[in-house]
Amino acid sequence: MSFPQQSAERHDEEASLTGFAAKNDLEDTRMEKYDADLKEKPAEETNGVLFSRSRRFMIWTILNVVSTVGIVFTNKAIMSDPSFRSRQVSLAAYHFCITGATLWIASLRFFGVFTPKYVSFFQMAPIAAAMAIQVVLQNLSLAHSSVMFHQLARLLLTPNVAFLNYVLYRVKIPRAAIIPLILLCSGVAVVTYYDSLPKADNGSTTSTLGVIFALTAVCASSIYTVWIGFYHKRFELSSMQLLLNQAPISAGILLCSIPFAETAPSISTVPSNIWSLVLLSGILACFVNLSQFYIVDAAGAVSGAVIGQLKTCIIVSLGWALSGRSIPRESIFGVIIALVGMSMYMNIVVRNQR
Repeated sequence: MSFPQQSAERHDEEASLTGFAAKNDLEDTRMEKYDADLKEKPAEETNGVLFSRSRRFMIWTILNVVSTVGIVFTNKAIMSDPSFRSRQVSLAAYHFCITGATLWIASLRFFGVFTPKYVSFFQMAPIAAAMAIQVVLQNLSLAHSSVMFHQLARLLLTPNVAFLNYVLYRVKIPRAAIIPLILLCSGVAVVTYYDSLPKADNGSTTSTLGVIFALTAVCASSIYTVWIGFYHKRFELSSMQLLLNQAPISAGILLCSIPFAETAPSISTVPSNIWSLVLLSGILACFVNLSQFYIVDAAGAVSGAVIGQLKTCIIVSLGWALSGRSIPRESIFGVIIALVGMSMYMNIVVRNQR
């Protein structure tokens, strides 16, 4: 499981530039205050602060990339086991419990990572439910798809969020960005077609269910991403404050649904290495969320999206290399088209923001 970037990310790891439009005002205010503080400090002290911030940002960025790539392949290995293949709800609930506990500890006065700000259950319930649904759908997509297709399908979050922002809030994208989005969608469509064709060795790499789950996960993640911006602005919450409110409610929703959606696996039939991977998956989920929110808070949505692009390239490349299958040339062509379209779109949006 991977959060959108915001979660994720919960923040997927992997949110649209336009999905953070409602948060940009708060980021601009913080940056203006930070710049004013720097001007009042001596040059040596200012350089020291900048170096310290740059070093922390680099550490968190490396941690984010490693943990995001690691959790995708860890979850894929977990769900390849028959005992966990149909238990994505339990896995998501486990991740939410670990994440909520980590954020609660980080918010304690002793650690002081951030100051908690609580919102009522009824106000948080809609976005918490959306968060739970989109994470479960992402897990189902990963269970029934190749890693390469699962990760590329997440790029469709960008045009979906742009469309929802326009429909709901009349937030427009530059006209020049339309062609890159068309390229992006076309590339994903090509990969979807060729990755779901039956293979001579062992059926199709991505099943029809995998395609359905991937597309519905993108739709659910789009709604969740748009709501993130809305909740940030309405309740004046930072990313960590928002996730601290969401995670326990999402975990509760999933825990209540487990008896109706799943049957408990026989512990004796689960290999010990799978339990080790489950523990590792929870640790990586915490690192993904904490590092992703630090990156967005410290450097803004643009830097977060650029790092997301890097993670996509790494995951697709490793998924291809570790699959042990021959990848059709048409799929490679589709991957290149999708990544080129995403890069062009990001470049256009960055120039417009400047």
